[in-house]
Amino acid sequence: MLLNLSNHPSVNWPEKQFKRAIELYNEIQDLPFPQIPPDLDSSDLDLLVNEYVHKIRQIDSSIVHIMGEMTFTYKLVQQLKGIGIACIASTTERKSIEKDGIKTSIFEFVQFRNY
Repeated sequence: MLLNLSNHPSVNWPEKQFKRAIELYNEIQDLPFPQIPPDLDSSDLDLLVNEYVHKIRQIDSSIVHIMGEMTFTYKLVQQLKGIGIACIASTTERKSIEKDGIKTSIFEFVQFRNY
């Protein structure tokens, strides 16, 4: 089972990404990514990371898709990998369209990649 820890619930993923996750991991469970205040100090960030390590261990997933605020993600990935829980990210290709002076970017899923 893949645990999705991101701001994007798996039901809203592009079809290609959702199908690939099901092919690889059989099922997906979502855990919303926490709001990380920009003024949060390092010790409080560590407490939040420890809280999420505990939550993830209770869910008992062996692989976690983590996408979100970089310092939290970095610390969480380090801890999870240290206890044998694999962590992956989704990769995308940015396709930009410019029309009438407005640039719109579309992100197309490519693959899951290990941290």
